[in-house]
Amino acid sequence: MEFVSRNPATGEVIARYRVMSDAELDRALAQAYSAHRRWQTVPLSERCQLVERIADVLDHQREVAAKLATLEMGKPIVQARAEVEKCAWACRSIAQQAPVALAALPFPTEFRTSRVQWEPLGVVLAIMPWNFPYWQIIRAAIPAIVAGNAILVKPSPEVTGCALLLDDVMHQVLPAGVYTTILATHEQIATLIGDVRVAGVTLTGSTRAGRIVAGTAGSALKKTVLELGGSDAYLVLDDAELESAAETCVAARMINSGQSCIAAKRFIVAEPVRTRFEELVVERIRHYEPADPLDEGTLLGPLARNDLADVLLRQARESIERGARVLLEGGRGTAGSTFIRPYVLSDVTPGMPGFDEETFGPLAAIVPARNDEEAIALANRSAYGLGAAIFTSDLERAERIAASLEAGSVFVNAQVRSDPRLPFGGIKNSGWGRELSVFGIREFVNVKTFVIA
Repeated sequence: MEFVSRNPATGEVIARYRVMSDAELDRALAQAYSAHRRWQTVPLSERCQLVERIADVLDHQREVAAKLATLEMGKPIVQARAEVEKCAWACRSIAQQAPVALAALPFPTEFRTSRVQWEPLGVVLAIMPWNFPYWQIIRAAIPAIVAGNAILVKPSPEVTGCALLLDDVMHQVLPAGVYTTILATHEQIATLIGDVRVAGVTLTGSTRAGRIVAGTAGSALKKTVLELGGSDAYLVLDDAELESAAETCVAARMINSGQSCIAAKRFIVAEPVRTRFEELVVERIRHYEPADPLDEGTLLGPLARNDLADVLLRQARESIERGARVLLEGGRGTAGSTFIRPYVLSDVTPGMPGFDEETFGPLAAIVPARNDEEAIALANRSAYGLGAAIFTSDLERAERIAASLEAGSVFVNAQVRSDPRLPFGGIKNSGWGRELSVFGIREFVNVKTFVIA
């Protein structure tokens, strides 16, 4: 069996990669298990220094890595370059946070010594997606590595080349076995999850994949972190600065050609400002014309696969059939193309795919709300709970609304984004656990209570 890397902009095959045999996977796991035993004894200060060196190598590889991401999954080259830069930033940030995150935590008791210390679990299996082929791996792997774990990374087949490039970066810095990329089938991954040498599993992917991995890991009593889908609601209130709000909302919807779990999916807009907001959004999204992702001026590239384009077109069509109003007509450029012109739909309501489902592409759904209470109810009327944003000039009002939103992150007058200094993750069908920051560093550790009488 082989994985095929294909350029979504042209349909051309870039490379083919052989799936590893069961014996090869067993050797990789054995090496990782052995490496963890040595790696956890390396002083934290040295682990942090090595992670900072990874950032230096990423800086050096930026252009090569960015171009490969554009070729393999269609990310506009400027955004691909920014992704690599963000990875380097995260490595440096996590290295700086780790000494505080992993410092022993004393507790006052009647004993001579009472403290919590953070010790690595072992080998962590990371099952990673295609939409941010470097960033998703870095934000899952680096906190675990700096905590003393070893990592097995299973990348999405579409971006195998990117994963192997990152593997080479890691091997230039880390001891053998601390970081290993594996090319494996779903069946092989299920076997690995059940192996006693695997201590935990982290997955970024669909809710469906999360249920499968959670079930498999749960039956083996393995620790998991799940970063799954999202249908982020952006609430535009009647006192919002509309020009700025529209600019931010469009950027948040169209990032990575709309293929992001934390992209803005539903714009819930107060009725008094809805018409003007619609005009501003359409005016801005018109500039997003599908074009060659290698061109420095391109804002909107192709979707990563044909089936993803088919799903988005179906979601738009069914929403329109159920009453959504078309403000900007999108569609496929040519038959079989993954280049999709963006849609802007208004009067989107529950019961339409544009509201109920995660839309992974350039489709903006505008949802009317009569008041704050209805806006909150509509935002929470989702199976997902990843991120949300509020646009208002009244910060006390924003605080009150934020407390009622069912989401892992709430941003006010800003785009929801992952940041290595802040925890990232969701609730409900968006998963559990946190990546990045102190919280991410402590996910795959044994919180050990230590007492001396």
